[in-house]
Amino acid sequence: MKSAKLFKNGGSQAVRLPTEFKFEGDEVYIKKTRYGVLLLPKSQSPWKLWREAIEHYEFPFMDERPQGQQVREGLDELFD
Repeated sequence: MKSAKLFKNGGSQAVRLPTEFKFEGDEVYIKKTRYGVLLLPKSQSPWKLWREAIEHYEFPFMDERPQGQQVREGLDELFD
């Protein structure tokens, strides 16, 4: 696994990415997760990247799942 240097830029922290991790454009999507920080190119849809990533995995996926209907008070009037 590669590493990158951290540095201060004004009051912000920045990451100096190695050349092979260069992004196109001048912005990225950023998401803090339980395990770290995820960066995605803003030039592409994050959903497109997600779909491309999961295509590499084979796992059972249920289009529908059997479950009972939830009863919630007050919602019936909204949909009549």
